[in-house]
Amino acid sequence: MARILATGIATLDIVNEVASYPEEDAEVRALSQRIRRGGNASNTLCVLSQLGHQSYLAATLINEANGQVIEADLNRYQINTQFCPRLNEGKMPTSYITLNRQTGSRTIVHHRDCPELSFATFQHIDLSVFDWLHFEGRNIAELDKILKYCRQKAPNVPISLEIEKPREDIESIFDWADWLFFSKHYAQAKGYMTAEDMLASLPVNYQATLTWGAEGAYGWHNGKVMYVPAIKIEHVVDSLGAGDSFNAGMIHSLVAENSRQDSLQFASQLAASKCQQYGFENLV
Repeated sequence: MARILATGIATLDIVNEVASYPEEDAEVRALSQRIRRGGNASNTLCVLSQLGHQSYLAATLINEANGQVIEADLNRYQINTQFCPRLNEGKMPTSYITLNRQTGSRTIVHHRDCPELSFATFQHIDLSVFDWLHFEGRNIAELDKILKYCRQKAPNVPISLEIEKPREDIESIFDWADWLFFSKHYAQAKGYMTAEDMLASLPVNYQATLTWGAEGAYGWHNGKVMYVPAIKIEHVVDSLGAGDSFNAGMIHSLVAENSRQDSLQFASQLAASKCQQYGFENLV
């Protein structure tokens, strides 16, 4: 299988499950609480590791109690952290998540006191050993330098870029990636009401996917839109990490040189499976 490096963040997720989403100023009792590792890049690697790939994370870690919980879970999923700088000050990013049992929706309050991974740190990584490079679309100024460096040092290694939410100047780095993974949240924030309209706005030479929730997943290649309907799910248990699972499915299938249509299908099935269970344990 492939050696895959993902760059982004790792977090501590504190998930409170409630019967229904509370109104403002309400006091409700949580049905359950789970504390687990999160973060888009580390979630994607967690799935890729289960699919048999050698997974490497590039993210800032902090030597404190939450950092130890996160790193222990990364080790459990055999995710290599040798490229993660470790700091003695600060606090690991923490997401406080309210999970609605009625609908499966999740509402997130995020707190961080942790610097993003810098270009100065990233440039010490030997990129020649990897078969795929995946990036969260965040920390745009540093990421621009990192992606340019990847193109110079490893021009033949495929690069995927996750665009989950709109960030200032994020569009300026699209050209550095071979694959763009867009979210419905980003598309709607940019004023697009349909996935087709969003994808049709991209240059013909771009390769992209766009997930659209219960409607399905879309792809863009050679100026044409591809589509895979969503897998029918009677009851959503936990949608947290579904997008990360989709991205992992796409990377896995593309590394295996499957067709773009088959890759969309596989990624959609993986995301649907994630929505029907808590966490990532035995997802694959």
